[in-house]
Amino acid sequence: MSQSAPPPQQPQPVDGNPFAQLPGAIPPPQAPGVPYVTVPAPAPVSGNIGLGLAAAFGAAVVVAGVYGAIIGLTKHEIGWAAVGVGFLIGLAAGRVGGRNPVLPVASAVLSLAAVYLGQLVGEAMLIANQVNAGFSEIFFQHLNVVQEAWKADADPLTFVFFAIAAYVAFTGARKAAA
Repeated sequence: MSQSAPPPQQPQPVDGNPFAQLPGAIPPPQAPGVPYVTVPAPAPVSGNIGLGLAAAFGAAVVVAGVYGAIIGLTKHEIGWAAVGVGFLIGLAAGRVGGRNPVLPVASAVLSLAAVYLGQLVGEAMLIANQVNAGFSEIFFQHLNVVQEAWKADADPLTFVFFAIAAYVAFTGARKAAA
């Protein structure tokens, strides 16, 4: 009588993993002196509406000041710079906030406010130069005079650039989130 060979023993699972002890399995190499496997860093947070709004607001404040300084230094309203204002606000909102549908609308509104504030800053700089006074005195103590001067200087093209800045902010926020 010939005896048949006993069936091969199957390895037992370790910690419930049936593939842990398979023949030919190669464990991952470990770094010398490191008792654990490194884990990749988590992906940056994206899609947070609060952070997106905060980034858009921060960008609006900064670019309004820069836009106002450009107007004050050049003594001209540069309408195409308003497009840059809208673009930067939309970019900040979309990159940080993600695809939330509120962010493009908020970006458009913030770009309108930033362009207006920038134009007021520029107007205050021009008035301060004419009357030999400080910018902060004119802007903070005589804001009504600054607004009246802005109304007198505003023309239809001013409002066209308001609309373009809002449009660019809206579309920029949507594209930056993609």
